[in-house]
Amino acid sequence: MWHSNNAAEQEREYYQMKLLHVIGSLDPLTGGPCQVIRNIVPELESLGVTNEIVCLDSPKAPFIGKDLFKLYCFGPGKTSWCYSKTLLSWFSINVFRYDCIIIHGLWLYHSYAVSRAVQQLKNKKIAGGGRVPKVYIMPHGMLDPYFQRAPERKLKALRNVFYWALIESKVVNEADGLLFTCQEELHLARETFKPYKPKQEISVGLGITAPPPYTLQMKRAFQEECPTLEGQPYFLFLSRIHRKKGLDLLLKAYKNVVGALPEVQPVFLDAGGNSITPNQQAITSFPKLVIAGPGEETAFGQEVRELVASSKVLQSAVIFTGMLSGDAKWGAFYGCEAFVLPSHQENFGIAVVEALACKKPVLITKQVNIWREIMKSGGALVVDDTPEEVYKLLKTWLDLSSDEKIILGQGARRAYESFFSINQFARRLVKAIAA
Repeated sequence: MWHSNNAAEQEREYYQMKLLHVIGSLDPLTGGPCQVIRNIVPELESLGVTNEIVCLDSPKAPFIGKDLFKLYCFGPGKTSWCYSKTLLSWFSINVFRYDCIIIHGLWLYHSYAVSRAVQQLKNKKIAGGGRVPKVYIMPHGMLDPYFQRAPERKLKALRNVFYWALIESKVVNEADGLLFTCQEELHLARETFKPYKPKQEISVGLGITAPPPYTLQMKRAFQEECPTLEGQPYFLFLSRIHRKKGLDLLLKAYKNVVGALPEVQPVFLDAGGNSITPNQQAITSFPKLVIAGPGEETAFGQEVRELVASSKVLQSAVIFTGMLSGDAKWGAFYGCEAFVLPSHQENFGIAVVEALACKKPVLITKQVNIWREIMKSGGALVVDDTPEEVYKLLKTWLDLSSDEKIILGQGARRAYESFFSINQFARRLVKAIAA
């Protein structure tokens, strides 16, 4: 339920609601869903919503205890299902205390445990028991058909088919509704599994907290993480090093674009008076490529490293920083020419929106589900996720004038303010679940 104090304060809405978020992990390395919770809780609290969080992390995990919200840890979960022997019993005793439960993600034990506990409570209510909370599921892209079609996921896709038939279809179809981060995700979710009959499909969007204003400390912090860049222009790829992010496409396209640059005659001299060859001139005239994110130690990460090592162009241009956070991360965003993410599947892309908020153009694929919203504001160059198209993406950027790049940056900030601010998301979310 909600109310506004008076007609003059229609925009100041207050909600009296107790909300429980349930998620597999709050580890920042797991990607966007945990960051969604960290972003949205303070904004919901400002609207009068009380928030508590359940996760399957160990209470001793290094990232636990750094947040201000009330947290219950039931991990580490066992097996790939993240089973917890105490979770269901805790839900059975406590779910009646909440007005609403949002399950973040699917395919893990926590979604099954919530569904079963609430069903038990419904059965008790029929016999005169307590109130039953509403249950919503926020899939965060986990119903995207990409995950059933990707060649490297054949075994997991087969597992999901059986798991859907046995458990997850009931979890989804018995919930009060599904909450999607954009209209594209909502439509894609309908293609993947049958029977798929959710009671409601609601596109609530998503948002992030505005980044802190730029400071010289941010620049210095990034320079400390990336000393070899030495003030040169650069593209920023800030994401997990994972096959679905399209990093291999980006590296191959980058190498081909630089390789196709015309040779410059005569030979140039650098600042120290040393001669540089035409090919070196081409490399230095094009932005470097900063790859910031975890995953270098994975099998795909090693493939990426080998790809870079096999090319002199890439060796000279690509810089790996590992995962960036705090001032170093914002320094990377504020200092880049453009943010690049040629993903094969991106449900939302928090890093994409962080770049927009820093007034940086984004070079993305149509497989980043929010591309339409960004294009409406003129803040992106968008192509399909093929080698030819990603090559065209970089080549188009190369051919833009300085004024055109500035206009794209202005459109980027406009996209953030129009579609992805945290206060807009909080209001859409709470209106959906309080209806």
